[in-house]
Amino acid sequence: MSEPIKIDIWSDIACPWCYIGKRKFEAGSGLFAGAGDGRAVEVEYHSFELSPDTPVDFQGSEVDYLAGHKGIPAEQARQMIERVTGIASSVGLDYDYDNLQHTNTVKAHELLHFAKAHGKQLELAERLFRAYFIEGGHVGRTEDLADLAAEVGLDRAAALAALESGEYVDAVRDDQRTAGEFGINGVPFFVIEGKYGVSGAQDAQTFAQVLEQVWSEREQVSA
Repeated sequence: MSEPIKIDIWSDIACPWCYIGKRKFEAGSGLFAGAGDGRAVEVEYHSFELSPDTPVDFQGSEVDYLAGHKGIPAEQARQMIERVTGIASSVGLDYDYDNLQHTNTVKAHELLHFAKAHGKQLELAERLFRAYFIEGGHVGRTEDLADLAAEVGLDRAAALAALESGEYVDAVRDDQRTAGEFGINGVPFFVIEGKYGVSGAQDAQTFAQVLEQVWSEREQVSA
């Protein structure tokens, strides 16, 4: 049986398009796998901070953040939020921007590396996205992050210790350096088999077609 196609995804927990892209990629990889013959993917998440200067406890709404960060009027920020909320809804995600707690995400990225080391990265990525965009959870504080880690079956005390010690900061920075080397300046960004790049929350069919193309090329080489 052939090896799964390796997918490296650069994303940020605070990126609305990353969660939408996650759903679209899952749908696309499902279409791909559904064609049979052992088709499968292996996913690994990598760190990308959209706004590393954001404080852990940002004071204000998401409208306030967007208006300040992008230098746009509040009404334009509201329109952006309405648009992305509508697109999220189309893939089954009920974004709740009224209760969203904007925060710095570096600790969330550290926790994703901790989870990867313990075989739970995919489960934690989904849990963090859901907490942030749907449940109004705080994904910047170590205690809250440790709670979320425990919810996906990780050892809470070990997760908290890793966060407080900064054990995985270097791993986060390594991901960010690699993103720079690849020329990644926006997320989500999907790197397929280390050589094909797909930028943005593409449609499921697009992901399925790219995966099928990579699979076919691999089969031709091995034939």
